[in-house]
Amino acid sequence: MEISIRTQEDFIRQFIHFLSAEKNASAHTCRCYQRDLREFEEFLKGPEVQQKSEGRLDWSQVDRITIRKYLSVLYRRNKKSSIARKLSTLRSFFRYLVREKLVPTNPAKIVSTPKVEKPLPRTLTVDETFQILNSPPPPSEKISDPEGTIRLLRDRAILELLYSSGLRVGELVGLSLNHLNMNLGIVRVMGKGRKERIVPVGGKAIEALKSYLVSRGDADSEEPLFLNSRGGRLTSRSVERLVKKYTKASGIVRTVSPHSLRHSFATHLLDAGADIREIQEMLGHASLSTTQRYIHLSPGKLMEVYDKSHPRSFRSKGKGKG
Repeated sequence: MEISIRTQEDFIRQFIHFLSAEKNASAHTCRCYQRDLREFEEFLKGPEVQQKSEGRLDWSQVDRITIRKYLSVLYRRNKKSSIARKLSTLRSFFRYLVREKLVPTNPAKIVSTPKVEKPLPRTLTVDETFQILNSPPPPSEKISDPEGTIRLLRDRAILELLYSSGLRVGELVGLSLNHLNMNLGIVRVMGKGRKERIVPVGGKAIEALKSYLVSRGDADSEEPLFLNSRGGRLTSRSVERLVKKYTKASGIVRTVSPHSLRHSFATHLLDAGADIREIQEMLGHASLSTTQRYIHLSPGKLMEVYDKSHPRSFRSKGKGKG
C-alpha cells in the first residue's frame, strides 16, 4: 500500500475534518481529539519509540506494543480517566484509518482500558441551591454603575437558567437569543454530537432573563444570549468562575461548579417524582444508564418506590398476606 509522505502527515487533519463534517462533532470535541493525537504523534517521534520510516512518521507501523508503551508513559503523569480518554481517541482514530484503508489494522482495539471508578455526581440540597441563587452580590461587583447592574442581572439569569433547565455549561454559553422562547417557556439546546433538544425554562429563570435582556437593550436575534464585558460570547471558563464567586458570596464553603447545578436539577426532579426517562430527555443523555446514576443520590426516592411496591415493606404492610 503506497501512501505519500504528504498523506501520512495529514492523517490527523483528515480525521478531525471527518469528525466535524460527517460526525457533527463540536469544535470542543475536535480540539480534544486533535490535542490527544498530537501528543501521541510526539511520543512516536520521541527517543522511546522513534516510529519512523525513512525519516518520516509511519502510522501503519504502530502496533499494540507501541500503544502499551505510550500508556505506560501516561501513567506517570495522568489520571486513569485521562488515560482512558486518550486510548478511546486512538481507537477512534485508527478505526477511521482502517475504514479509509490507510492502515491494515486497529492496534488500539485490543489494548485494555484502565478501570476507572466513576464518582457519583456532587449535588446541592434544595436549600443550598436557593442560597446560591439568592446570594448577595459578591464584594468584587460594582453595581453602582450601569455596566455593573447589567452584569449582575446577567449573572442571576445564568445561575437561574443553569438550575432551571439543567444545561451543560457548554450548552449555556452556546445559546443565542433566537434559541429562547420566553412566551412558551422553552429553550432550544444544541447538545453533545450537535443533537438538538427542547428544555423547559422555569418561571424564576424567565423573570431573571427578562430583567437581563431589558437592561441590555435591543439586540439581533442571532447574537449570543450571554455577553462578556467586551460584547462577545461568554466562555465556559467565565461561567465556572462566576458560579464559584456566587457560591462563596452565599456562604457555602464547598466546591460548586455549573455541573453541580445540573446534577442538582436532575436529583431534585427525581425526588419530586419526575420520571427518569423524562429527566433523561431534558438532560440530553444518549443512554438511560447515565441518568440512572442519579438514583444513587436519592435514597429517599428509592425508599419511596420500595415502600410502595415491595409486599414486605413497612408501608405496604398487609398487601402481601396469604
